[in-house]
Amino acid sequence: MGDLVAAVRRGDADEVRALLEAGADPETPDEGLPVLCRAVAAHDEPVTEALLEGGADPLRRLPDGSTPLLRAVDGGSHLLTLTLATHRVPLPAPAREELLARARHWVETGAEAELRRRTGLTGPVERVRVEDAEIGWWCEQLTLGDLTVRDGHRAVLTSLEVRYGIRAPFDDLVARALAHPDRDHVVWSDVVFTLGRRFDEETWQWTRDLLNHPDRMHRLLAAEVLLFLILGDAFQGKDPFWERGRELVPWAEQEQDPEVLAALLNAMTHDSAPEIEAVGLSLLTHPDPRVRALVPDALERTGDGRGPARPQGLTAVLALARDEDAGVREAACRWLAHHRGPEPEVGDALLALTHDERQSVRIGAVSGLAHRDDPRCVEAEHRIGPLDPELPFDHRLLDVSRYRQRREGSAGS
Repeated sequence: MGDLVAAVRRGDADEVRALLEAGADPETPDEGLPVLCRAVAAHDEPVTEALLEGGADPLRRLPDGSTPLLRAVDGGSHLLTLTLATHRVPLPAPAREELLARARHWVETGAEAELRRRTGLTGPVERVRVEDAEIGWWCEQLTLGDLTVRDGHRAVLTSLEVRYGIRAPFDDLVARALAHPDRDHVVWSDVVFTLGRRFDEETWQWTRDLLNHPDRMHRLLAAEVLLFLILGDAFQGKDPFWERGRELVPWAEQEQDPEVLAALLNAMTHDSAPEIEAVGLSLLTHPDPRVRALVPDALERTGDGRGPARPQGLTAVLALARDEDAGVREAACRWLAHHRGPEPEVGDALLALTHDERQSVRIGAVSGLAHRDDPRCVEAEHRIGPLDPELPFDHRLLDVSRYRQRREGSAGS
């Protein structure tokens, strides 16, 4: 077995790159097929990328009539398929049509049914959850006999349609997401992203209408899409729904499911209005911490946020800073750390939070004190404790040093 084949089988992307740079053939065969097929079958994105960069052809026609790209579609791995599909820009029209047809076939047939058809086996299907630690998505991996696929075919089809200018019907996309009713599943996430980038009134109205659906998953999907629509596209400068979060108030007022309510609040609070604040304040003692943690963001923002807070809003955040849930306290700390009003109770609350059990809360509280030019930040800094060297550096840790520099500068002037 050649060195390149061995490196691909081991999943050693660095070695694959080194061998290719040293002159190895990117089309080296492995049991009669190019090594790219081995990487695709293993759902190995780093090795696949290395082979493509080294000259492997994703459209090479194989003895069975398929191509490495079509095999990626069969495998149901969303990002892997996109990696191969975008290697040649633009993909020839016949290859695009073949690609879309293959993805539609898997969606219409279903992963398990197609597995059984291809293997001819009737036994149980082995199912394993596979997570993408970097993105946070997950999918299910199905194995029957010697054939393994992942259940991301609906995401594959959705992304390919977007790439090739095909506007799938709204109801079709909703059905695809609800076939995988988990907000972290790759298909659900891709549908939310796709609908959330259709910045048109029709999509807004259809999505908002889903909030009336009796099924909670329909409403959850709607809330997540509405959040994307409200956030807009920072890269393109599009935010046509930025100030329309207040339109969701009637649905938030009647929503009973805590997960849906939290998603709705998340969408609403990117807008600012008295009615949104009223909803937030009404949820101050909600039993679910995910909901309580969003109350500070619901408070109406005025000016540059440096003036005095409304008494009712400040009282609410101060109460949340003493909440039993660490996530709620962190949300309150974040609001207090950014508030620049003169109220002394804000500094006192931040000082109390420098004793919090969660280090991220202690860091935020010390930073908030430093920004308020509160000398108590110097002593409180020592309570932050040792930092995890594996985590990215938190620039808030520099705020006490900046406070000292400001004090020294004012003393010397």
